[in-house]
Amino acid sequence: MIFHNALDIAEIVRQLQEEGWEIDPEDLAHISPYLTEHIRRFGEYSTHELGIQPEAYDPHLDVDFSPLRGDDPGTDGYGQAA
Repeated sequence: MIFHNALDIAEIVRQLQEEGWEIDPEDLAHISPYLTEHIRRFGEYSTHELGIQPEAYDPHLDVDFSPLRGDDPGTDGYGQAA
């Protein structure tokens, strides 16, 4: 679920960038892919789409995260951005 949410967020960011929106890394840092209010613990899940091949995953986002890292990217606990 978390990975699926991360894919959805990345796709929306790409769509906004194509529309001309400037994506602020500070704002993007506050979005969490770990949202659980839509998860139903005991059911109502559709399985008819399990055989559909998904599109290839593209991890790259054209957002400059360097302002969040400071001068030295290795000291603040941030890994390399996608």
